[in-house]
Amino acid sequence: MIAELIEAVAKILFIFGVNMGFFAPILGWVERKQSAVMQDRVGANRADILGFTLIGLLHPLTDTIKILTKEDFIPAGANKLFHTLAPFISLTPALITFAVIPFGGQYEIFGHRINLVIADLDVGILFIFAFASLATYGTVLAGWSSNNNWSFLGGLRAAAQMLSYEVAMGLSIIGIIMVYGSLRLTEIGAMQENFLRWGIFLQPVGFILFLTCAIAENKRVPFDIPEAETEIVAGYFTEYSSMKFIMFWMAEFLEVVTISGIVTTLFLGAWHLPFVSSEKLLSLFGFAGPNLSIVLLMLTNIVTFFAKIIFMIWLQMTIRWTLPRFRYDQIMKLGWKILLPISLINIFITGLVVLLK
Repeated sequence: MIAELIEAVAKILFIFGVNMGFFAPILGWVERKQSAVMQDRVGANRADILGFTLIGLLHPLTDTIKILTKEDFIPAGANKLFHTLAPFISLTPALITFAVIPFGGQYEIFGHRINLVIADLDVGILFIFAFASLATYGTVLAGWSSNNNWSFLGGLRAAAQMLSYEVAMGLSIIGIIMVYGSLRLTEIGAMQENFLRWGIFLQPVGFILFLTCAIAENKRVPFDIPEAETEIVAGYFTEYSSMKFIMFWMAEFLEVVTISGIVTTLFLGAWHLPFVSSEKLLSLFGFAGPNLSIVLLMLTNIVTFFAKIIFMIWLQMTIRWTLPRFRYDQIMKLGWKILLPISLINIFITGLVVLLK
């Protein structure tokens, strides 16, 4: 019982530390630097300590100091309760969703079985959809409670955008569920040890559909109409400053990580190395003994999983700095007239193939 409690706390601290201690601060720098590289600029390189700029890595620290010293302003006429609550509603789902995403397999070390997931739920996929959709409520509440026309318009855009992509996003995963026959993410990940059984090969259309809808869920370019700076100032968080502003900012970046984790688990072989099975890795680490070889296998799987996440983050950043923003009507048309019909056709074809096998 004590060992299980220690394991659970360790996994929670690890995931929280990786997300809040590494990805949340570093992704601001990644976005600046990657955009600079793509646009042939130097990028963030001004902040320094004793003349050392560390290729701009000090900018997240200076940004944090600046944000913490800013005034927490609530406009006159705003609903103070919901104005304060909205950033928490936006940030929390991005953290909680990672609880069901496995970052490794199951291992038995010194007689103790370790499962590298915080909560191994039978309905892990449904848990993700249930909590991920809650973030939109934070956006809508932020726009409504700010007593600002631009913010309100941003909140309305977020609500309409959610209705257009949410249905297609749910349907895009049905093919994966049909192929692997499970809603448990650990089982889906374990079934992808064979490279040719990766979800991206079995469900290529589902991969494209889900990634498109997930980026729309995160409200990033080209689906950033709720916060379109050139049209509605900053949209739903126009009236936010200090820690509340940075919570929206963190939520957006952490959702990038969460999306990458979900895509990795469902489509990119989870924690498995391509063409290298766990048995081959164990035989390679055989020199370390039975228990230590399993530890090395576990560490390899964790590194592999997060390497795939980093690749997916790079891909999302590339899309963000490549495509222009869609118009409002274009997003509605894409969601209802393109993504939804294609997802239904994909389900029909997948079902036919599964039936005929």
